[in-house]
Amino acid sequence: MYQTIRVTAYEPDPAHGPWQEELQVMRLGEQLHAELTRRWEQTHSGADHPLRLPVKRLNSLLLGMAPGVLATGRNAGTDGLLPWLYAHEPVPHEVLAPVVATWAAGVFRRNDEEDTEADWELEDELLAPGPDTSLGLPAWETEPVDLTETAMSAGGTAEPLRRLYGLLPEQVALRLAARPFRTGGTTLHFRVVSTDSGAELVSWPPQRYERRKETWYYSAQVKIALHTVPFAPRIRLHVSTGVRRWATRLALRPHQMSGATVLLDAPLPWPAGPERHPRLVVNTLGYDRRRKEVAWRRHSPAPLVPELDIVRRYPDPAELFASPDKWITGRGEVAAGIVYHPRLGPHEVGPGLMPRERAEIDAWIEEGLRPVLRRVPDLGRVTRSNTPSLLPRTVKRDEPLAREAQLALRRQAALGRVLSGRPLEVEVLWQSAETRTALLAELPKLIGLPPGSGQEIADDTWQWRVNDIEINVRARPAGALLSPLQVSGNRARRRAVRLADAINDRCALVARNTEPPRSSAALVVAEIADKDQFAAHPDSDPKHALRLAWARQGRISQFVNLPTATTSLEHRARWTWLDAFRQLGAISPPAHRVGTGIPANLQYAALWLVRYTAQGPTRCPIRRLVAVRVRPDEELGAIEGWDAERSAWVPYRELLLSLADGNVRDQWRRHGSGGEGVEEQWQREAQRQIRALLFQLRERPTLLLANSANLRQCWPRLSNGSLVRDMLGFGTEPAQRLTVYGNDLRVVLVRDANSREEVPEWYAHDDNGRIGFAEGVWGPAEPANRVFASTARTPHTATLPKGLRKLVPTAESRTAPGKTAWNPAQLEVTVLGCLTEEVLAQSDRAGVTPDRPVEWATLTHQLRYHNDYPPLARPLPLHLARLAAEYVLPLAEAPNAPATASDS
Repeated sequence: MYQTIRVTAYEPDPAHGPWQEELQVMRLGEQLHAELTRRWEQTHSGADHPLRLPVKRLNSLLLGMAPGVLATGRNAGTDGLLPWLYAHEPVPHEVLAPVVATWAAGVFRRNDEEDTEADWELEDELLAPGPDTSLGLPAWETEPVDLTETAMSAGGTAEPLRRLYGLLPEQVALRLAARPFRTGGTTLHFRVVSTDSGAELVSWPPQRYERRKETWYYSAQVKIALHTVPFAPRIRLHVSTGVRRWATRLALRPHQMSGATVLLDAPLPWPAGPERHPRLVVNTLGYDRRRKEVAWRRHSPAPLVPELDIVRRYPDPAELFASPDKWITGRGEVAAGIVYHPRLGPHEVGPGLMPRERAEIDAWIEEGLRPVLRRVPDLGRVTRSNTPSLLPRTVKRDEPLAREAQLALRRQAALGRVLSGRPLEVEVLWQSAETRTALLAELPKLIGLPPGSGQEIADDTWQWRVNDIEINVRARPAGALLSPLQVSGNRARRRAVRLADAINDRCALVARNTEPPRSSAALVVAEIADKDQFAAHPDSDPKHALRLAWARQGRISQFVNLPTATTSLEHRARWTWLDAFRQLGAISPPAHRVGTGIPANLQYAALWLVRYTAQGPTRCPIRRLVAVRVRPDEELGAIEGWDAERSAWVPYRELLLSLADGNVRDQWRRHGSGGEGVEEQWQREAQRQIRALLFQLRERPTLLLANSANLRQCWPRLSNGSLVRDMLGFGTEPAQRLTVYGNDLRVVLVRDANSREEVPEWYAHDDNGRIGFAEGVWGPAEPANRVFASTARTPHTATLPKGLRKLVPTAESRTAPGKTAWNPAQLEVTVLGCLTEEVLAQSDRAGVTPDRPVEWATLTHQLRYHNDYPPLARPLPLHLARLAAEYVLPLAEAPNAPATASDS
């Protein structure tokens, strides 16, 4: 058993002191900013949105084509006095001017007019402005910059200066890219890719993998992001590793290309500079519905590069779409790679790296960051109570009940609790007879009945009875109910409205073809095609329409995909029923094994913010707070949710139905008033609801669980820099003691990587050089520590050797690149508030035994485990709150609003 884990995170080394760099800084300046903004407004005077100088494409072009530019400052397009460019040495104006002129010519050109002689004069004006213009480029200024400069929050969290979020990852990426990575007798060279959340390293040129008489391409990938950790005295640089796969054939038509990232490798056009740039230029390729062709989109600099370099040939969007394999290896001196996504078709290279290979890259990174940054200290075990009271995976032969039989008894008890004597009415809508047979065979096994035990009480209707539970299942062909939605092509109406019309049409079809349920406990299980099958026609997937239609009838719904050659029907049927039981609320956490420090009558509460933009499931934006309460004790054991309309806790099933019914009355969609902005208004309303919920939980000990990355969107005081131990803050009011909101309230925040690398990767290791995985709760050896790491066990399907090498396969493992390397993620657990000695003393409860933060972290970790599931990504109450978002399905109501470019 491993006793230590190592996180791939780095912090400033105190032995080195500040990381000071003398950087060159350029600001747009008030005059140049004003002149560019004036010209921008002249050419876009008819815009129906606030104008802001569009420097994003310019910044991308500068990073890719101007050697020496280290990073670009944020918000330079709004204020000419903010830093715009950073460099180690002044980049000559003779290099910057053509880049800025090329960008400006494209931005200030009206509609699709051709280049004019005036466009080419912009470069001369930038280099030598005339008396009637303010277009001259400003001079570079020397500025000392501490790349590790921080300010300490009131709660003891080190926070970096804002500009370091972009500047430090870029500096680290360029520093690492200057050194090759050697492994297995092979040398990999890295290029830098700038991202909105930090920087990436991508090995270039890509690796080749021969499979099925075809060649597939992939690269090593290293992501770098700057973050903070609650109550940590130093900032952290999180580094994660993986595989970047490249699409070499696209299994979709041009109009199905919603958007794919393209990295461009272009030589520099400047005669006196280096031949290649250490960066790859980021672009987006997608279908332009107005021009009805594949085109560069979203501030892509690719269309401007040929104007800077008229000698070489660059990829045309249509050509790149048709033959991506011909550009990945390069044509002449230019190469381009389409970043792979599953919607683009199959790929024979599997994602992920195994821990041995990750550890080697991590060691290379550690060496490259010395002496300015050091590795964060390893974490050790803080408890041996890794799991709650789960049934053993294997049961001795002489035991009276096998494990599956014991699980069935527990499911019976949970179903009996939520049904309370009512029959469960199930409608199965099938498209394949195999799925129908598998569903009917698996249901009795899950509740402890032998196969074939159901009684056929009518045509295609079966009944099962066990103890006080009655389940009636009617199975019938799905017919047209599960066919694709027919969305109007009338682009004079907004996309969300057209989709709402199609959804309402499907709801009407369901109402005409489905009898009202006879029981208040009603469920639909529907067999549906995978979402990729609807990709050819956007918004045609009927899943959300059907969920809404059945919810209006008082039925919850669970979907199962059509059979494929790679999935087990029995396995899929089992998970379908288990997820259906979960929606009924027939699930509860196993008894914990933390100890007597946890109150016997503890209840759990979890908060989740549903926040959909116009790209949400129904193309209609909404914000909705979901609250779930779990009472695990036997007498009152229940899964409940907060119904805001009724101001009451209701069974989980009723919560789901209320979310589908009440979301159109979202008070957070209204405009701000009284000088208060929309964001501030909905944050204030959300926090009012949270405080009201805390009041509803005061009658018994409560553990409040929240995902800080999710909830801080409406509760900004959950950001790391605002946290104070054992205090809660709302709005602009001073933070108050936790006990103000409940004498026996504890608050635990969890955080995962959530695509922004907010939590670092990890691997276990020991003194004998072994590298692998380990489950448990981890932290530093400090009794007052509040931040822990929770790692779960690997599932039984993850059986790859820990030392598998994919970047440079060995002769004995030539198929290694085709393997999927699954790694358990770390969940950061922060015990924000508990009853410490200080808290108890302030509350005049000195005789009460104080809490140990490690016990509450352990309890949160154990809530990830359940007999019916592999370890969950989040504690069960939070898992239930998040999944409730599936029923938040708002429909647009504005009937005749004009369409916009983004709508279409």
